[in-house]
Amino acid sequence: MTALRSLWRAALWLTLAAFGSAQAQAPVPALHARHALVVDESTGSVLLSKGAQDAVPMASLTKLLTAMVVLDAGQDLQEALTIEDADLDTLKHTHGGVPPGVTLPRGKLLELALMASDNHAASCLARHYPGGMPRFLDAVQLKTVALELRHTRVLEPTGLSPMNQSSASDLADVVRAAAGYPAIVAATTQASGEAVFNGRTYRARNTNKLVGSPGWDILLSKTGFTNEAGRCLAMRLKAAGKTVLVVLLNERAGAGRTLDATNVTRWLAGLAPLDALPGAHLASVHLRPVAGRTRGHKQHRLA
Repeated sequence: MTALRSLWRAALWLTLAAFGSAQAQAPVPALHARHALVVDESTGSVLLSKGAQDAVPMASLTKLLTAMVVLDAGQDLQEALTIEDADLDTLKHTHGGVPPGVTLPRGKLLELALMASDNHAASCLARHYPGGMPRFLDAVQLKTVALELRHTRVLEPTGLSPMNQSSASDLADVVRAAAGYPAIVAATTQASGEAVFNGRTYRARNTNKLVGSPGWDILLSKTGFTNEAGRCLAMRLKAAGKTVLVVLLNERAGAGRTLDATNVTRWLAGLAPLDALPGAHLASVHLRPVAGRTRGHKQHRLA
């Protein structure tokens, strides 16, 4: 596997020399993302690159690494885990997520951490890693070494810390590796899911509103957002007859990552880019009762 990964990485970066001439023949769309990479997965060819080796905050894209490390441990996905005060956000003091005292199966917490980008769920998973949080962080470090991630470091499991950093090139490798985990694929490609706690059924929506949208064949997806990281998006999808890896980092425009993703797929299909997406907006992701929102319940971005 290491040899295959090395060959894939070598093929990917060997295409950078040819990328310049190809770019002159087929101008790429102007991107809102400050850092981006699009790769043809089957050949390793770099189709688009912009600051792809710069290490920058990656926000909740961290959770792909968190999920892989949790699944690598082979723990029972049906084991009940309880959200505790230790899982609350003490970095940015956000309040969205499964509340303390709620008990859910490990598999459901994994789903919420990935699909709805629930920070409390991600923290709880890491706390219950064999040996606790210190061993979890050790395992993440070993994972970055195994995946040969040269620009990646993780100090906590959620991505809230701006010190969690990676590059678009590293994150393409992360997406490629994550695609080998059926649980990650299933969680990140469903438009919404439900969880039952405190006697009520709550629905969580995917932070990537493109998932499940007509015309999109998304095979894996994860969004991220913090003030430092901007809006981030990593996807594995089928477009223009190819399976491609798309990483967009540090978007500052409100609907920038959606517009960029759309224009990348249009560019791959030989279509002109869109100047704007009418009515496009960044989805606010929150847990809400299926039958209606509870009075006083606030919406919180978790992406």
